Amino acid sequence: MRRKIVSIDESKCNGCGQCASACVEGALEIVNGKARLVSDVYCDGLGACLGECPMGAITIEERDALQFDEDAALHAKAAAPLHAAAAGRVCPGSALRTLERRRAPAAAGSSEPRSSRLSNWPVQLNLVPPAAPFLKGADLLISADCVAYALADFHERCLDGRVLLVGCPKLDDLPRYAEKLRAVFAVARPRSVRVLRMEVPCCGGLVRAVIDARDAAAPGLEISVETVSIDGGVLRSETV
Repeated sequence: MRRKIVSIDESKCNGCGQCASACVEGALEIVNGKARLVSDVYCDGLGACLGECPMGAITIEERDALQFDEDAALHAKAAAPLHAAAAGRVCPGSALRTLERRRAPAAAGSSEPRSSRLSNWPVQLNLVPPAAPFLKGADLLISADCVAYALADFHERCLDGRVLLVGCPKLDDLPRYAEKLRAVFAVARPRSVRVLRMEVPCCGGLVRAVIDARDAAAPGLEISVETVSIDGGVLRSETV
């Protein structure tokens, strides 16, 4: 069929990988330092990747192409090799890592620095693929990025034992968040979801994106929501 689909000018591409990270369907990969369209059936032609390319290397063209298949795209993304940085297929800074805690937390009153509870990298929602191995069956913590600055004991209080995804509902693309989270719920099937938001009104968008994604892909999954004040307290907790 004749339809819209992405086109990549390799002469302009610098291989940064931002387009591949932005593509929820997994239609783009970085191969030998250049972005490539994996398959026509994985590309919906909506162009979510366009705004992520700093080089202007991606455009939308209209040509004969196989019809977009959402189920095939999600299945392929779930089955694709994920540790491919060494082969030059992803941006090294976005390479998936599961982090091991190297030392115990400092005792109360100790001058020793506290140890990090972070268990995964990357943490930015736009950069984490739905099929990341650390997401599968995980206890998810989805947090507005300001929360960690407001809560003094964020690591000890919220992060221990959880996989972290962060984003800004005011500055980022909420529809893209909802689509990415829908794919995460569909592919990874997390065991639990905890959402941390700030008290400011715009932060409610993050909660709405999580709920919309849950309703579409994992109805019945309970979501705990905690609202944090700008002075570092927890104002309320609820389950939705």
